[in-house]
Amino acid sequence: MTIEINATNRKTQGTGASRRLRNSGRTPGIVYGSGDVVTIELDHNELYHKLRTEVFHASVLTLNLEGKKEPVLLRDFQMHPFRQQVQHIDFQRVDTNKKMHIKVPLHFVNQEIAPGVKLGGGKISHVMNELNIICLPADLPAFIEVDMGSLELGHSIHVSDLKLPKGVEAAATHGIHIAEAVVATVQVPRGAAETATEAVATAETAPAAAVPAAKEAKK
Repeated sequence: MTIEINATNRKTQGTGASRRLRNSGRTPGIVYGSGDVVTIELDHNELYHKLRTEVFHASVLTLNLEGKKEPVLLRDFQMHPFRQQVQHIDFQRVDTNKKMHIKVPLHFVNQEIAPGVKLGGGKISHVMNELNIICLPADLPAFIEVDMGSLELGHSIHVSDLKLPKGVEAAATHGIHIAEAVVATVQVPRGAAETATEAVATAETAPAAAVPAAKEAKK
């Protein structure tokens, strides 16, 4: 699916010009990457509704700049502190022959039938909701599926367990060995954990309590 976003060249710049632009229902932005940095403006309503879709954030987009189309990635955007208003947006040009780094969302499936949930009464905890990947633009997936169907109580799914699409590899994040990074886990229910702790404590104190009783029996 191709997602196209329309834009025009921005002729005025500066804080005052950007404020007037927003008041007129337009959003200022820039396009950078290979070639010159270009300042642009977009229709706010069109942009706002596209930003609310997950696929817009993890797709190679087609930017239509006054009839000239080029592939771009959404790299950043700023929202107003309390209004539903996009203040600014950044796009980066895409070289179709070069691999890129991008974050894609994770879709968790079969959570309700995981043994740790269905039989063990555990609770799913999502440690990650997106994954940083490396791939060519043509291989970019809209999302990566995480199958939780066989996860036992107290066990975890790691990045190395994921079935990544062809041409896609996980990228390291903040120096972490990405293959061992935890994606999701089935946690032991809090009540069960407390009960187990109490049982252990009782077992440890039982022999001590039995000693005086044994001495009494000998008298």
